[in-house]
Amino acid sequence: MPRQYFEGPATKSRGFSAAVVTKGGRIVWLAVFAPHTDENGNSLAGDFIAQADATFRRMAKVMEQAGGTLEDVVTMEVFVTDTRLSDRFVEVRKKYFPSGNYPSSALITVAGLDHPDMLIEIKGIGVIGDE
Repeated sequence: MPRQYFEGPATKSRGFSAAVVTKGGRIVWLAVFAPHTDENGNSLAGDFIAQADATFRRMAKVMEQAGGTLEDVVTMEVFVTDTRLSDRFVEVRKKYFPSGNYPSSALITVAGLDHPDMLIEIKGIGVIGDE
C-alpha cells in the first residue's frame, strides 16, 4: 500500500495533511530545535525565518542520516513562542515540501523553549521505506 495523504479544509492553504497513512517502513523519531546562532556563530535571535529554515535543514540532515528525506516525515508537532509566527512558519514549511504531500501537523504556541533566543522547535516522526 503506498503512502496515503488525506486532505483537510486547510491542507493547501496551511500546508499540512489531515492524516498520513503508512504501512511498514522504518520509523524515525525526530526532535529538532532551532539554533540560536548560525554556522559562523552569529546570533539568530529574533530572526524567525532563519531559525525555521535552520530547523528544517537540521531535520533534513537527520532524515538523510537515517536513509530518508524530508518527504518521509509523516507528522510533526511545531512549537513556536508567538502565535503571530504561524503564517510565516506555514510559508517556510511549504518551501520544504514542494510536492504538496505535507506531514500531518500541530502548531502549538508555548511560553518559552530551551534557550531564550529560540523561537521554534519541531518534534516529528518519519517513516522510511513504507511504499
